[in-house]
Amino acid sequence: MQVRGAREHNLKNVDVDIPRDALVAFTGVSGSGKSSLAFGTIYAEAQRRYFESVAPYARRLIDQVGVPAVDAIHGLPPAVALQQQRGTPNARSSVGSVTGLSSLLRMLYSRAGAYPAKQPMLYAEDFSPNTPQGACPHCHGLGRVYEVTEASMVPDTSLTIRERAVAAWPPAWHGQNLRDILVTLGIDVDKPWRDLPRKTRDWILFTDEQPTVPVYAGFTPAETRDALRRKMEPSYQGTFSSARRYVMHTFATTQSALMKRRVSRYMIGGACPVCDGKRLKREALSVTFDGLDIGTLSQLPLADVAQRLQQVRHTGLSQEKKIAAERIVADVLMRLGPLLTLGLGHLSLDRATPSVSPGELQRLRLATQICSNLFGVIYVLDEPSAGLHPADGEALMTALRQLQAAGNSVYVVEHDLTLMRQADWLVDVGPEAGERGGRVLYSGPVEGLAGVQGSKTAAHLFPSKDPRRPSRGDPREPQDWLRLEGVTQNNLQDLSAAFPLGVFTAVTGISGSGKSSLISRALVDLVSEHLGQDTSAPAEENDELDGEPVAPTGGRIAAGASHIRRLVQVDQKPIGRTPRSNLATYTGLFDHVRKLFAATPAARARKYDAGRFSFNVAKGRCETCEGEGFVSVELLFMPSVFAPCPTCHGARYNEATLKVRYRERSIAEVLGMTVEAALDFFADEPSLARPLGLLQGIGLGYLRLGQPATELSGGEAQRIKLVTELQRSSRGHTLYVLDEPTTGLHPSDVDKLMVQLNDLVDAGHTVVVVEHDMRVVAQADWVIDLGPGAGQAGGQIVAAGTPQEVALAKASRTAPYIDLSQR
Repeated sequence: MQVRGAREHNLKNVDVDIPRDALVAFTGVSGSGKSSLAFGTIYAEAQRRYFESVAPYARRLIDQVGVPAVDAIHGLPPAVALQQQRGTPNARSSVGSVTGLSSLLRMLYSRAGAYPAKQPMLYAEDFSPNTPQGACPHCHGLGRVYEVTEASMVPDTSLTIRERAVAAWPPAWHGQNLRDILVTLGIDVDKPWRDLPRKTRDWILFTDEQPTVPVYAGFTPAETRDALRRKMEPSYQGTFSSARRYVMHTFATTQSALMKRRVSRYMIGGACPVCDGKRLKREALSVTFDGLDIGTLSQLPLADVAQRLQQVRHTGLSQEKKIAAERIVADVLMRLGPLLTLGLGHLSLDRATPSVSPGELQRLRLATQICSNLFGVIYVLDEPSAGLHPADGEALMTALRQLQAAGNSVYVVEHDLTLMRQADWLVDVGPEAGERGGRVLYSGPVEGLAGVQGSKTAAHLFPSKDPRRPSRGDPREPQDWLRLEGVTQNNLQDLSAAFPLGVFTAVTGISGSGKSSLISRALVDLVSEHLGQDTSAPAEENDELDGEPVAPTGGRIAAGASHIRRLVQVDQKPIGRTPRSNLATYTGLFDHVRKLFAATPAARARKYDAGRFSFNVAKGRCETCEGEGFVSVELLFMPSVFAPCPTCHGARYNEATLKVRYRERSIAEVLGMTVEAALDFFADEPSLARPLGLLQGIGLGYLRLGQPATELSGGEAQRIKLVTELQRSSRGHTLYVLDEPTTGLHPSDVDKLMVQLNDLVDAGHTVVVVEHDMRVVAQADWVIDLGPGAGQAGGQIVAAGTPQEVALAKASRTAPYIDLSQR
């Protein structure tokens, strides 16, 4: 395949020849342009060509990726992309729906299930919780129902209503309004809640009545009674809403993830009493196969489903049902094979996809493609090794080779050195990131990269060619220990764990062993509860709009909590969902920049404040594009194209705002600067130089200040969050918790990240990371390994100690992969 003149994103008019029917790895530092070549150019052009053959009307219904900036691609077959983006999270999307297994099982139960006497046959749709004919009528197919109680909405009964005893009511003015209405209604808001009559308390919390009454804002109860008697003109008419009504209505209708999460705290979730959490109507659950209803089968781990179906005997079935059962079961087992091989046997069919890691989700799609038996296709994969334990890496390679052996080309964007070494061909992009990248340094067999000067990948792939870096030396000694006891969360059952404080701890284990349950959930929940700290994500980060109140963590902190003053959790969720959120706004840099512009003589003369320099505020932004910088041109059956705004030409601001300059640069020109350029430009501004220096040090110098959040990878988003925390002044001992921080990072970027994390430890803080990168694990001070298996076969601490000690643990599946030469 010949690519000519590729200019997508930062690609510099790239010409490259890439073999077909081969396993090709696209390598290079984060932001070098490898995804722009593999996905933005090759896959995008293959998709464009395919859609050219689709009827124009159908094309209007498909979300197309757009036309890539490339002169020509010769010899390009059809392509299938397997990316890590999960799309819009949806609690109704499950492992079964992603893999197509649920549809097969519905057909199995419909055609070959054992029905109760006199019950008519049900169609496959009757076994789906996502259809009106199949869903449980009580929980609408969600499997859980949510209720509120007096205890959940009034946590402290010694408080009065004025003191906000009804915690579930909204904060600020709305809550004050409801309290003022109660004063008008003659309810004593200054008596402790527990001393109010039961009938009054129940009415306030649970009534469906919504009386509208006059409100006298700021009046005391006595003044309000006097005003009512004298029929004075009220401040306004207020409508009452009970606490239960407010919580349930907000949870069901709000578009704000933050509001949804806030009210969910007052809700108690439980399995639906009608369907027992199985999401289906009773008639569907009365049909069994091999003694199990479809709801029970869907809750079993995939490995158990495979085992049951392999042993099933189709005795007692009519000839018609026996033929249907044998055919469908064979198809199910065929589809389950690749899933088990790829280490996904711990997942269940009804597991919601928002709760599945991006790496697991991509492997689910990969297993589905293996079963599709396509021929002559290019599969383009985005870091298939992400979130994968080295022990599962061999199974991944087997799966990729299986696709290749079926007559396909497999192109992977990858940072994993083991996978690179096993590839047939490498395309190394670089040498640096952003504007300093975008060139193909090498395209050829793996061993040929060794002689390429300037390749960051070569230095790590062939370490003998690289001067040996200094050793980390002996592990640091813990200052104290944080001990958890009785931890219960997902597959963790009554677990005890000890975390050393003041050191760097890596938590390892195969996929599904319980690492994230222990660290991202249990550790974070228990420590934040102790600190009284709200770990809710900002609304723009939170992706749980369709989620549900999560099961609380069981357990307690037995010792060590007094040493922790603050908890910081840094995950890979996006830093924003729209182009209006960007690097500068998220880190707070933009606030300082706008103040500098507002302080210029030109701005003061025009009486412009800092708000004038925000592209989200009407007074300063370009009104044609409303501060977006571009306009969308709808082309019906062709992909929509985005053109620079005809008024501001992409600057986002109106002409008057752009006339104000700081050191000869407009606000739009500053947003267009890279972090590296901005660091030079603002070198004498400490409030800007510090965060910019941290961004540069962590390997993000190539990003533009105005880079939209939607263009950032998960790894970039996580490092931006880390920098946002690093720039804050330390207030006592902080516990930093990171979930797979090396995902999406080139080994050279991992080294930069490790410098920052080790600096935190040297400053007296504690860092705990969930990690699969064995180079990072080898450099840790302490390792906690979970297992021994996944799902119910995991959830135990197999080994804990220094990397040297864990490397010798016989029961640990991680031990053989810890390379102590990396210390």
